[in-house]
Amino acid sequence: MVKLTPGEMEQIVPLFSGMEETMIWSCLQGVMGDAWADRNDRPSAARIFVGGFLFLTGDSNAEGAEELVKDLPPFSRPLRLLVPPNEGWAELIEAVHKEKAQRTTRYAFYKDTVFDREYLEKLRSSLPRDYKIVPFDADIYHSSFSEPWSQDFCPHFAGAEDFLSRGIGSAVLYNGRLVGGASSYTIYNGGIEVEIDVREDHRHKGLGTACASDLILRCLDKGIYPSWDAANLISVALAKKLGYRLKGAYPAYNVQL
Repeated sequence: MVKLTPGEMEQIVPLFSGMEETMIWSCLQGVMGDAWADRNDRPSAARIFVGGFLFLTGDSNAEGAEELVKDLPPFSRPLRLLVPPNEGWAELIEAVHKEKAQRTTRYAFYKDTVFDREYLEKLRSSLPRDYKIVPFDADIYHSSFSEPWSQDFCPHFAGAEDFLSRGIGSAVLYNGRLVGGASSYTIYNGGIEVEIDVREDHRHKGLGTACASDLILRCLDKGIYPSWDAANLISVALAKKLGYRLKGAYPAYNVQL
């Protein structure tokens, strides 16, 4: 297994052909993440690691495929999410990681949504009294790391300056404190991968709907696409409410190290 330099990324582009996942694009474009292949010359299997997600591709029977699955990259948290493109890779993940690999279902959405701006503006304005939506700034960036529920808003940027120059976020404040938000979990050329979180004691009040609408509208103003991928059916329902079209379910593995 070899780690690829930015100049070597084009060698694995054919292996990821047809995989419409923005985090794959982030890495291949040299924006975020790292990539490995079974060999430098004409690789037959590869992986991309961005934001805790590890995407596998190519021949799961290749000589170096097991190493691509087994030797997981370092990450700030013990959990990685491994995404197999087919059952061959899924079986390899299960064989290598055994009980540490827990199969789950995620949901992909088409990336060509034509949003209804007027409708989203109504959803944004439905925010309950005593709450307000503001763009992420340096203070909100730093406060997002202070509690576990909000730590996925912007951890994959080099710092506040990097996030504010390349990322985007819409925060929900209550009495001046961060209680919800929508942000760019990762970025790629032309868009972002959306992350939404609401503090548990402020859920079921429409905060997620309002801040997601605000984020989408701000993305449209900037000419970038807000890509959505759902970890559960609650997220699926919210995406559909916002105008996204479900493409289908796909398997992934939570691997705890």
